[in-house]
Amino acid sequence: MTPLPYKPRPGEVPTDPGVYRFRDADGRVLYVGKAKNLRARLSNYFAPLHTLHERTRRMVTTAASVEWTVVATDVDSLQLEYMWIKEFDPPFNVKYRDDKSYPFMAITLADEAPRVIVTRNRRIRGAKYFGPYPKVWAVHDTIDQMIKVFPIRTCSDSSYKKAMASGRPCFPGQIGRCGGPCSMKVTIDEHRAIVQDFVAFMSGGDKRFARELTARMREASAAMDYESAAVYRDQLGAIEAVLNRSALVLSEDTDADLFGIAEDELAATVQHFVVRGGRVRGVHATTIEKELDISGADLVEQVLQRTYGEASDVDIPRQVLVPSLPDDAAELEQWLRDRRGRPVALQVAQRGRKAELLSTATVNAQQALNLHKTRRTSDYVARSQALTDLQEALGLDDAPLRIECYDVSHLSGTNVVASMVVFEDGLPRKDQYRSFGIQETTDDTDSLHQVLTRRLAYLDRPEDDVEPTADPVGDGEVVTERRRPRFAYRPQLLVVDGGRPQVEAAARALADTGHTEVALCGIAKRLEEVWLPGEEYPVILPRTSEALYLLQRLRDEAHRFAITHQRKRRRRDIQSVLAEVPGLGDARIKALLRHFGSVAALREASTEQIQELPGVGPKLAASIHAHLADR
Repeated sequence: MTPLPYKPRPGEVPTDPGVYRFRDADGRVLYVGKAKNLRARLSNYFAPLHTLHERTRRMVTTAASVEWTVVATDVDSLQLEYMWIKEFDPPFNVKYRDDKSYPFMAITLADEAPRVIVTRNRRIRGAKYFGPYPKVWAVHDTIDQMIKVFPIRTCSDSSYKKAMASGRPCFPGQIGRCGGPCSMKVTIDEHRAIVQDFVAFMSGGDKRFARELTARMREASAAMDYESAAVYRDQLGAIEAVLNRSALVLSEDTDADLFGIAEDELAATVQHFVVRGGRVRGVHATTIEKELDISGADLVEQVLQRTYGEASDVDIPRQVLVPSLPDDAAELEQWLRDRRGRPVALQVAQRGRKAELLSTATVNAQQALNLHKTRRTSDYVARSQALTDLQEALGLDDAPLRIECYDVSHLSGTNVVASMVVFEDGLPRKDQYRSFGIQETTDDTDSLHQVLTRRLAYLDRPEDDVEPTADPVGDGEVVTERRRPRFAYRPQLLVVDGGRPQVEAAARALADTGHTEVALCGIAKRLEEVWLPGEEYPVILPRTSEALYLLQRLRDEAHRFAITHQRKRRRRDIQSVLAEVPGLGDARIKALLRHFGSVAALREASTEQIQELPGVGPKLAASIHAHLADR
């Protein structure tokens, strides 16, 4: 195969650390990456094309040139890579889509008299943000409590300018809702000091404010200044109310960021838990769309670069907890340390409450990923686009309104089952799902051939072979009609879970049954490429393609249905085996499986362990053990 014309000559690329850029013929930057050894990294892109990941191959064949910049250290390469990705927005680098549905509390620190506002705009110059909060009312409620303790400005800029020019308090200041200089109660400098205390409290829930208010309340009470004591008491109650809104999840001296990540071959979701003073102060949700193949550890690195690339030193905590450490974790840690000005620990939470919280973040990320995929395939416009994209990508005459997807599942070559799921107009038709038991098979391709041969046979059944269906219509009258079962409906597209071998097996089934008019494709999970029968190379759909998300969901649903059916069969099999044991009824069988948790654990159990179950004596335990040992 002809090598890429822009491939650098041997020895031309240095072995130093640096950052590289692939450009197309128009000079547009397609991809930015970094390397500890530029020569070693770039050589991977110029390997034989057939050995490359499909999406990497598309990138290098789209590119027309590659250039690199040598830097002094690996930490410098981190910073330069981030700057170039931000500047050029390369199409083959991961794409971030922040969840903008949640409101934030913002302090406009760049203003002469900073004010506190509720906003969804993350680009206010010089603003300090807290949150996001789940609901708008939650932000307003927090602000209402906070201004009782730290009375800062809440009025609009126009009200502030009018009050300062006229010397008359702003309206919110007149009713006690604004504590800025426009209320005529504090100077600009005094107000700035209160704002700093507000920010300090919200940043870490600083307990010193509660201690100071408690001391003042006691002093006022001892001096019989009960009016002041009541004011301090109400302020202390407001502080406690704010603190109690977020439960203490870690020790009070813990400042940490936790990143839960869930991903598949095309997308990833990130749940960023911000913990300050041991409490979760905010959760940031991000969806990432991937183009090139990227490992989980590399994804962690890019997430951290983006999160802290422009963060101020106060926004970088002492500890950053991630699911896995990238190869250059030491350089990342040094980069974070340089940005913060103090030590930062980059770690994987192994055990304890931090590991539990990271697990919670990961579960939330997985749910967000599932929701992201479901929304894309359930939206009417997206479904219509998906079917149109499929028609164009597969060269079909019409959009495939009925699609059937098949998957084969087995347990070490036994209990082989297959599933058929049906999507009509881009939506699942669960009432038409089917499962198949396969008695004898050599491999997955043979299983697929068997299943499709059996399924396609229904398309050849004449109308007269259809069972009559009786429908009562009232007054005792019954009308008999011949109805064609849904299983006999002809699909426009068959999808199989797998690559070229599985597609060729399915194509043989179509040819053997004489139904070559039905379109066929396969989706291989490892690279998410789409294979067509008789083609040497797969079809690569863009990562943003609605068609690819539809095929993914078809494949995942077929896999889920096959696994579910297989588990039910295994459960029935073991119950049938146990039912042959004299003296063992349904209740005890269920109790045995519930007690040991799985069939494998029950098979491995000794007679003494089986005997521990209430109602199972030595003789019955010995019979159960012997019966399972013979199977």
